[in-house]
Amino acid sequence: MAKVYPFSAYRYDSAEVGDLSKVVSQPYDKIDSSERERYARLSPYNIVRIILSEPDEELGEYDNAARQLERWIENGVLRRDPEPGIYPYFQQYSLEGQRYTRRGFIALGELEGEGSEDRVKAHEETMEGPKADRLNLLRTTEANFGQIFMLYSDPQLRVAEILEESAADEPLIRAKDRVKDEGQVTHKIWKIDEAEKVEEIRQIMEGKSLYIADGHHRYETALNFRDECRARGWSSPGPEGFNCRMMTFVNLEDPGLVILPTHRLLYGLKGFRARGVLEEARGEFSISRYSDREGLYRRLDEDGGERHTFGYRARGGQAYWALTLKDEETMDQLIPERSPAWRRLDVSILHKGILERYLDIDEEDLQAEENVDYVRGRDEALDSLGGSKYQAAFILNPTRVEQVKEIADKGERMPQKSTDFYPKLLTGLVVHKLEIDK
Repeated sequence: MAKVYPFSAYRYDSAEVGDLSKVVSQPYDKIDSSERERYARLSPYNIVRIILSEPDEELGEYDNAARQLERWIENGVLRRDPEPGIYPYFQQYSLEGQRYTRRGFIALGELEGEGSEDRVKAHEETMEGPKADRLNLLRTTEANFGQIFMLYSDPQLRVAEILEESAADEPLIRAKDRVKDEGQVTHKIWKIDEAEKVEEIRQIMEGKSLYIADGHHRYETALNFRDECRARGWSSPGPEGFNCRMMTFVNLEDPGLVILPTHRLLYGLKGFRARGVLEEARGEFSISRYSDREGLYRRLDEDGGERHTFGYRARGGQAYWALTLKDEETMDQLIPERSPAWRRLDVSILHKGILERYLDIDEEDLQAEENVDYVRGRDEALDSLGGSKYQAAFILNPTRVEQVKEIADKGERMPQKSTDFYPKLLTGLVVHKLEIDK
């Protein structure tokens, strides 16, 4: 069962820090070193100074993060809400000329363990390095700063009705990302602390399955930390301990839920021939030529959700190409060990049916991020071919929400970079400090 609980969040005091847009950031794994410095320059209290802390003369990066958090709490930079609540979190944004509002809420979600696949379902593989990094930060700070992005199904939009009632008031928090989104997304947070409304949300969520949209590493880190605490004989006095984790819950049926595609850029391939892929693929793929990218985009948009079509362009080429799989049974023969749903993902077809088959880029190479870089935005991907690094680009259509659910329900994991839920959940809007009896 999906068990959610209210909690008393720590929130930035605007009287101490000023503009809240200067103290929040993207999730830690979406920030490169130059972006980290740009966030840090915005404010001495930007959350990046904790989630991507740097060592100083006395302490290593994780201990320095813990000291920073302690000082901010002592100095009133972060203040704890006196009463627990559930925090509606709305994100307003534009995409391709259309306005969206994605509605969710922040609460504590009870962690599941072995044998709980019917309740909390993942769709992506995780890597040990990021989990070790986040576990070290959690050990020293005993706090959560970013969200795990959870999906649930509520076709009647019952939770949304409760959230909308609160959103009629002025938000407690209004912020924008000053570094990466450049103000395109407005993030708003309210608080629900009326016992009846909190309990109504909890009752609606009871019995629902949860799907991890983003934050697979953070979820597994929370499980590892919980197990460590139990092994030490520590206990949680209530939901605000290590048995729960701060999460943002979004309805699968919310009209503001959007998945963007992640495109592939190829580099460092020895003996690469621009026409080689087209020549080898003709047997299994229908190939169409376009003189401009707009024509290719129209074809991708028309085929999205119906046919398995990929855009292709090589550096220095004069044409744009569309490759459409002729027969899905090709994938049944290539990877019979996978479910039909997995075999029919566009990302699976690209990886197994093109990159591995024609270019010798296998799963190991993809895991190591060798020969392939990933980029959001079709224009950005194609424009990258103007430099000297990239040899070719493959343009994809987005994975659909129902595919994410179907793969997770089967207990399978998608290939890496299959989903890009837009926009990301900002880090630092609210902070949860764990209560632990030692």
